[in-house]
Amino acid sequence: MHEEERNLVVHIIIDGSASMGFGKPLSKFDYASMIGVGFAYLALRDNEKFQFSTFADQLEIFQPRRGMGHLAAMVQHLNSIKPKGYSKLLDTIRQYKKVIGSKSMLVIASDFLVNIEEVREAFYLLGDHDIKIIQVLDRVEKELKMEGDMKLIDSETKGLLRTFISPRMRMDYQQKLDEHCARIEEVCNKLGIEYHLAITDTSIFDTFYRILQG
Repeated sequence: MHEEERNLVVHIIIDGSASMGFGKPLSKFDYASMIGVGFAYLALRDNEKFQFSTFADQLEIFQPRRGMGHLAAMVQHLNSIKPKGYSKLLDTIRQYKKVIGSKSMLVIASDFLVNIEEVREAFYLLGDHDIKIIQVLDRVEKELKMEGDMKLIDSETKGLLRTFISPRMRMDYQQKLDEHCARIEEVCNKLGIEYHLAITDTSIFDTFYRILQG
């Protein structure tokens, strides 16, 4: 950290909704948590305070502190979480912006699989801070190589959908997901926010290094 950034608080916000539990052997939540812990460690190394939070239906905030004890508490808490509920991104940001100080770095890790208008409004509320948006996706959902008769379960509503995945459906799905990710990146670019797409089968060290390079 530069000298003028002293007393900066690092805010780490991780999506713990049900959709983040997707993925094997490493879920999106596990991957996002490792990214969050990495930023917490950097803050600790630079003797900065860090504050971590998780959200789904509700926002859970832990007070900013320094020291290895706070990092250990963060790891313990993240290990205890089983992703569940809906991702209420906009409500989370509305609540969270009240605790952001004048000098802050925000790291938000989520799959951001919510309506693009909700994403746009949430990001606009964040204000002028050093913000890193990490969109975490699993390779299976990113590329959808499945075909044929399938039973699909919505991770958040638990609803069951029986469907036939055709090559055309795969193409439509891929196009819509790519467009969604591109729109999120476009919103970030307009607001001067860093955007990174992280796929969970990529080495966490490679992903973290790329994020740090900006």
